[in-house]
Amino acid sequence: MKVEKTEWTVAEAKAKLSEVIQRAEKHGPQRITRHGEPAAVVVSSEEWERKTRRKGNLADFFAKSPLRGAALELKRRKEPPREIDL
Repeated sequence: MKVEKTEWTVAEAKAKLSEVIQRAEKHGPQRITRHGEPAAVVVSSEEWERKTRRKGNLADFFAKSPLRGAALELKRRKEPPREIDL
């Protein structure tokens, strides 16, 4: 069984960008290192969309909150806003 390459140096990634992209599409994230330290990850566009897709909206978030119906009493301060120097 052949193990697919998933880690590249910056120099390798620059020289073989098309291959890095193809492997990201077919085999998953491709890590790029600089001086042996992690620097970046190349992922397919499909994976990026899946990972960054918004899951619901703010109203859904609050509707699912475990504090919903907790009868919290919130009081507004009556002091004027504080002075700040700009």
